[in-house]
Amino acid sequence: MENKISVMIIDDHQLIIDGIRSLLQDEPDLIFAGGANNLHQALDIIEKNVVDVALVDISMPEISGIEITRRIKETSPSVSIIALTMYEDVQMITQMIEAGASGYIFKRTSMKEVIEAIRTAARGEKYLSNAVQAVLMDSIKLRNEKPESVVSPKAKLSGRELEILNLLAQEMSNEEIAGKLFISERTVETHRRNIFTKTQTKSVVGLIKFAMKEGLI
Repeated sequence: MENKISVMIIDDHQLIIDGIRSLLQDEPDLIFAGGANNLHQALDIIEKNVVDVALVDISMPEISGIEITRRIKETSPSVSIIALTMYEDVQMITQMIEAGASGYIFKRTSMKEVIEAIRTAARGEKYLSNAVQAVLMDSIKLRNEKPESVVSPKAKLSGRELEILNLLAQEMSNEEIAGKLFISERTVETHRRNIFTKTQTKSVVGLIKFAMKEGLI
């Protein structure tokens, strides 16, 4: 069959990569492009192969799948990315979509749905599994039930600001955060100021107390 969909898998668990790879072999229109355990391996595969769709786990040891998604979309925007993850919360879904993902599915989903997501993304369309849609619907319902005057602190912060907030909670410096997220220290400082302004805090200690109280970390 011509024009097979080339699929790359990015996961720090090799068993996951091997398992999905074996299942892809049963699909005549899909071909395995390679498996990567980190960003460097992923970029190397993309450089040496045609990759149409990448399945990306969010929980990675060095750089999160969210940042991996950003980096891939910056260097290879034609690659469609689908989050394949255990995270089932609105914050992660939102951050992945903001980073450029075309789809989001949970690891507990059936392989049939994974295949459907791959084919949908390869057509340039968006894909959110039924379970993901249910999470988003529940979130919207809860938000609508709150008084209009109450704005969730989490809703005030962008995906990037939430990411930096979590790194600040790990006592990382501006320089360390900049290196981890591949952005400049000036950009980190700008995000920090915005976070302090939006949360109405004046110090990192105060910010962490606020974040813990509001369930942001």
